Amino acid sequence: MGTPQDPTQPGQPQPGSYGQQLPPYDPGAPLPPQQPGYQYPPPPPYGQQQPHQQYGQQYGKPPATGAQTMSIIAFVMAGLALLILPPILGAIGIALGVIGHRRGEKLGSAAAITSGVCLVVGMIFSYIVNVM
Repeated sequence: MGTPQDPTQPGQPQPGSYGQQLPPYDPGAPLPPQQPGYQYPPPPPYGQQQPHQQYGQQYGKPPATGAQTMSIIAFVMAGLALLILPPILGAIGIALGVIGHRRGEKLGSAAAITSGVCLVVGMIFSYIVNVM
């Protein structure tokens, strides 16, 4: 049989479990070896941030930095929709404006809205011209 301090004996609590005291904390004691697995990088020094941890960063693609081709073509289609084929050219302008907006172009949503307004105004204008 085991001694009263043998933790494998039935009825005896395991070290650190309820009812048994742990040894006092020693800040100078060496740390136990780390388990294998993912090691976290050390935090950056106080007051400095890593480049990928900027406040206000949004998910998804970064804004486009090049020419806003889709938006420009959408504005041209909006202008043409005032004069000829408003339903077709206006719809193409809306589609190009939405595509430009999804690509990160700043003027994409404005081009889609302008194309929609020009589609309606062009249809009203063509109705007035044809009736009179």
